[in-house]
Order: sequence, then C-alpha cells, then structure tokens
Amino acid sequence: MKRSLLTRSFALAALLMSVAVPASAGTGDPTDPGPVFRQVTDRNARLSLQTFGRPDGADMVFRISGSVYADVPGNALDPALRHGQKLFGIEGYNIRRLYREPGTTRLYQLSREIVFYTDPADPTRILREWTNPVDGKTYPVVPINNDTVNFGPFDVTPSYAGPPVRRLHDETTWTSDIPVRTDFGATLDERFGLTGGTYTAQEMFDFFVDEREVAARTKPGRVPSGAMRTKISWARTSPWAPFMCLAESEVRGALTYHARSWSLDSYGEVEPWLRAEVEARHPLYRSAPEQPGPSQNSWSSFHAKQLGGGATTWAAWCSANGR
Repeated sequence: MKRSLLTRSFALAALLMSVAVPASAGTGDPTDPGPVFRQVTDRNARLSLQTFGRPDGADMVFRISGSVYADVPGNALDPALRHGQKLFGIEGYNIRRLYREPGTTRLYQLSREIVFYTDPADPTRILREWTNPVDGKTYPVVPINNDTVNFGPFDVTPSYAGPPVRRLHDETTWTSDIPVRTDFGATLDERFGLTGGTYTAQEMFDFFVDEREVAARTKPGRVPSGAMRTKISWARTSPWAPFMCLAESEVRGALTYHARSWSLDSYGEVEPWLRAEVEARHPLYRSAPEQPGPSQNSWSSFHAKQLGGGATTWAAWCSANGR
C-alpha cells in the first residue's frame, strides 16, 4: 500500500511538472528552437515550421530523388538533343536544422544540399562525366553541392501564421512557388553564358502530410520529437547546369527537374550507397550548419568551388575541362 501511494505521488508530481513547464523552458541551449515553437498556436504555422527543421533542434533530412529533362523550344536541337529527353537522374538530400538566434524569437532554417547527377537508367550510378551532344566534348559532372542553403530570420511570435492549406482525401497539402531572378553578371562578375547574365528559374513545391501525423504534431504547447513525416513534390525549370557548358544565350533551351522528396529523422537513415559517396567525397554534408551564413545555389557554388571565386571564368573552365 505504501509503495502504491508513493508511486502515485511520484506520478502526480511528474504530471504537474509536465503541465507547468513555462513557455521559455528548453534544453538550456540558447539556439534551441523548442521554446519558440511551443508558443505557436496556429495549426498551419506549426506544420510549416516542421518542414524547416525538427522542433527539437536536431538535424533532419529531406531525401531527394527524381529526373532531369531537356526543354528545347521547337525541338530545335534534334537529333543531338531532343526536347523531353531524360538527361540525368538526381539523387541526394538536403540536411537541415532549425536554429534560434540567442535571446530572441527569431528562427532560421540552416541547411546544406548535396544532389548527384546519376545515370538515367540506373539511379545508383553517379555520373563522373557527361558528353555534351551539341559540341561533342566530355565534361566533368559537378553535383549540386550548396553550402549553405539558409532561410530567415523569421520572427516566430505566438501569433505567427502559416500558409493556407487544403485537405485532399487523407492528407493536408500546401504549396510554395518561388520565382528566382539573380543577376550574376552584377553580383559575381560572371555571366555563365546566361541571357543578360541573369539567372532565372522557377521552383515549385507541394507538401503532403497525413492527417494522423497532422493531428499528432500540431497540438498547442508541445514540442514534437523527430522529423514530421512529410512528402514533397518538387519541380524546377532553370538554365542548363554550369558543368554542361551550354550557353543559354547561344543554345536555346533549359532543364526541367522533377523529383520527389521525403523526410528522414537523421543523416543515419540515408541509404548506405549514398552515404558512402558523401563520406568519401563530400563529408561536410553529413550535418547541417551550426550558425547562419550566406546561401548558395548551383551557380554561385560553381563559381566558388570550380572557378575559384572568380580566379578563372566559366568560359575558361569549359575550355580547359572539355575533351
């Protein structure tokens, strides 16, 4: 009887402690997003924040898998390069975390992104070189390797609101469409063969979360553990990738990326064949960044890592590497 009463006393004390934790409580880490996330009451906001990163502040992964196609107006490059031709597979991931600016309610999404171009017929065979059918030369394939890809800060107060969502059958879904325009001629003093030196693209995302997952992870006052089980459909239209050495201003056409993405709790859940490639050649991408910094995309990353930050030009790189 005494043991039973004692057990119940401890259980009651634990319950009282669990419901009495103030909104400012957390792990003691000043960058922990949990105390800020806990205060958000809007259901849609709690959903969208969990695509930026785990509310507990640990790393999570969005695994990416899809294909890249040639978009050639008028099929003008046929038969060398046909409109709609599948040029590559893409396999990789974005590894990310939510980061709180110490002493504030301002959150960042911090991430790194590594995506490999693969054999169109074998998604696990990473391409090291590619023969350009327009000029007949073979070039080294440079993966998408963006360090870093950061967003924020966004001030997450209790009234922070999320995007509008819809219910489709048993899933909640929402969309994020992003037009991209960057004048690399002005910002990097490198035109990459782009029309007017300006990079233009369209990024289109659809997010899907099962209604049971929604119910479990949007309860006010709680900080869910782990990554929210999320599926993403992603499409991008953009110029020829820099390693292809096709000048958009001279070779009319573009690329269409079409991929699926799904959340993983951590880097350890990435398939062994993909982790082996990362650990051998790109070990930095085993974890998300520790603090905010400038972002890269495929072109600015190529400029930094292949062109030496402007030590050489894109045209000179293509001339030196094509064989």
